[in-house]
Amino acid sequence: MSAITRMETGVRMSRIVTHNNVVYLCGQVADNGEESIGPQTQSMLDKVDALLEQAGSSREHMLSATVYLRDIKDFAGMNEVWDAWVPEGSAPARACVEARLAREDLLVEISVIAALKE
Repeated sequence: MSAITRMETGVRMSRIVTHNNVVYLCGQVADNGEESIGPQTQSMLDKVDALLEQAGSSREHMLSATVYLRDIKDFAGMNEVWDAWVPEGSAPARACVEARLAREDLLVEISVIAALKE
């Protein structure tokens, strides 16, 4: 049986969980909710990079991503940043949905699943 490892665990969630060589990240949002969709997306993805590195993975090892947009009208703006961030040939399976987010000022959130580096 493979061990479950939890990092940065709080009362409600762990920021990183690994099991069977798979990394699960909790939802990531931008630091500054007053920015537009482009900067919020970049800030969010920078956090994903840092957490994946901490877990022993990288964006090249992403398996799946779920993107939540406050308003689907921001789809193109989010994708402009996303497309520049995802390494060529390493696009994960992805879903993108419109959803209410935890705070009114947030425009985008992402949840990522990745494989550990071998």
